[in-house]
Amino acid sequence: MDNTLLSKLEAIHYRFKEVGQLIVDPDIISDMKRYVKLNKEYKDLEELDKVYQEYKNVLENIASSRELLAEEKDPEMREMAKMELDELENKRPEMEEEIKFMLIPKDPEDDKNVIIELRAGTGGDEACIFVEDIYRMYTMFFKEKGWKVEIINSQEGGTSGYKEVSMNVEGEGVYGTMKFESGVHRVQRVPETESQGRVHTSAITVAVLPEAEEVDIELNMGDVRRDTFRASGAGGQHVNKTDSAIRLTHAPTGIVVECQDGRSQHKNYDKALSVLRSRLYQVELDKVMGERAEKRKSLVSSGDRSAKIRTYNYPQGRITDHRINKTMYNLSSFMNGDIQEMIDALKMAENAEKLKGEEGLV
Repeated sequence: MDNTLLSKLEAIHYRFKEVGQLIVDPDIISDMKRYVKLNKEYKDLEELDKVYQEYKNVLENIASSRELLAEEKDPEMREMAKMELDELENKRPEMEEEIKFMLIPKDPEDDKNVIIELRAGTGGDEACIFVEDIYRMYTMFFKEKGWKVEIINSQEGGTSGYKEVSMNVEGEGVYGTMKFESGVHRVQRVPETESQGRVHTSAITVAVLPEAEEVDIELNMGDVRRDTFRASGAGGQHVNKTDSAIRLTHAPTGIVVECQDGRSQHKNYDKALSVLRSRLYQVELDKVMGERAEKRKSLVSSGDRSAKIRTYNYPQGRITDHRINKTMYNLSSFMNGDIQEMIDALKMAENAEKLKGEEGLV
């Protein structure tokens, strides 16, 4: 075990030193795309290099303690060596477990900010109300995490709620946390308008897109048609009287993005461009994920946004995530943003799946 882990950590150590030299090379610094990529790799490897030094030190101390026990005749020195050896042998398995999880290939998108899109599906007005409920749930969770949220676009429902809400979320490791939320969220409850008290089933879709930067994807602006129009819905006199809303259409893919929540046409354009870039990036990412899925079937992060991932059952006060068959009975606090336990369970399931795949390759 130690030889396998040590050899992997040694390879990482040499790569860490190599990247450290590359990021101060003037040729690399002048190539912004490569510099950003290498700088991120350096930060990711730094923690593993520290663990390598600690683990190497533990193995060396185990070897020297064994050597001392084999050669030393003095009872007191032997007792001290034995105590140190026992302590190190107990520490080693814990370190090895931690290292195995640290060596699981990290999703390069995990550190990115995200664009989250919530859309009403089946269920009419009730689905629109549920979009508002999930939006509220997420914003309360984001506040707890200290993340910054900005609305990009919203479209109100017929009587209440929202047909659609798009938002930009910025913070540390946002995509790595929120990527498991992509998919169909189903709600089972008695609508306020239902006089007979019958339980209805409605659904909304959640899309979590890693925010693409200019270095991630090259966008030919010649392929993008820009239209301005008058914003609708809430927003006061200014919003309704000026053509501040922006619609961008990407001709090769047919992707259409609208942004009308900002007062400034310029700001709406920048937001819409960010969403368009992220959607195009997601198309490329889905291709990669599809290729990965053929090699290793993943139940947790399949990337299939048409899959029903979670059910919120109000009469029974439960939430069930169908990917990992986990049910929780704290619906009220869950809808108030207490979703970390479910996200942690999904992360653990994905890591266990990845670890199993890695061990199968050894």
